[in-house]
Amino acid sequence: MHTLDVIDSHTAGEPTRVVIAGFPDLGGGNPAAQLQRFRRDFDHWRSAIVCEPRGSDTVVGALLLPPTEPDAAAGVIFFNNVGYLGMCGHGTIGLVRTLHAMGRLGPGQHRLQTPVGTVGVELHGDGRVSVDNVESYRLEAGVAVDVPGHGRVTGDIAWGGNWFFITARTPVPLLLRHQRELTAYTEAIGNALRAAGITGADGADIDHIEVNAPAADGSGVLANFVLCPGLAYDRSPCGTGTSAKMACLAADGKLAEGETWIQQGILGTCFEGRYLHGTRGILPRITGQAHITAKAQLCIDDADPFAWGIGATGEAAR
Repeated sequence: MHTLDVIDSHTAGEPTRVVIAGFPDLGGGNPAAQLQRFRRDFDHWRSAIVCEPRGSDTVVGALLLPPTEPDAAAGVIFFNNVGYLGMCGHGTIGLVRTLHAMGRLGPGQHRLQTPVGTVGVELHGDGRVSVDNVESYRLEAGVAVDVPGHGRVTGDIAWGGNWFFITARTPVPLLLRHQRELTAYTEAIGNALRAAGITGADGADIDHIEVNAPAADGSGVLANFVLCPGLAYDRSPCGTGTSAKMACLAADGKLAEGETWIQQGILGTCFEGRYLHGTRGILPRITGQAHITAKAQLCIDDADPFAWGIGATGEAAR
């Protein structure tokens, strides 16, 4: 029987599961190096943690690692039901809230190591968390792709810690009751991008599709619907997606340095964003709030046919 200690939280509705003990040793090196060993040797542990029957398509896992930089509070590798994430905004907010619950972080500024670089975080006295995300930028503007059943869709390709295709065209209002239609639409866009050979930098897969439209509540802010890898939609306003969107707005001269941007998600929850100018794009800061939902021990029994999770095919993952 293998056991893992975890702490669950949600950030603006999006769940994070932090693994705090019990994971196999990934050896030395920074999170990027440890991610390679995780993917190569222990991918079945990923599916055991976040896939059914213990998890769901929505859960993002966060493996807590000891820091390798003297000024870092911790390291982390983010993963989900189908693979690994370079960075995760909502997950970082959830991780900071978890570290605070563990007594490892107090209010103030800290640094966390991720596979795509070290990010700054700040735990505010009221419980909110700010994340100084990796430098974000727009790679291409006005990219058109023919999407079966929807015609030509135009959007921007941007990096916010993950690769995004961001479009303002939506077939239905951005309301939770339309999530099935929005999921099918954004999945079709992703498939069309791959069929057309449209990628991020260096051929990277564009694995996040974001749709923007005015919020239906009349608040005047912009809402989004974000489809993540594994076909789960982001319940939060998406931290990396908000970063990528702000990079596009900044490139268009529609959002000034230091100006506050309110990004609403599909549940009506919001992230607050602002940025400083970077070398290539912007240095975004995303602020949101997470809440602890569970402290638990996962049990993995090798005699269980679904010990290592249920994969996308409905079969045992290992």
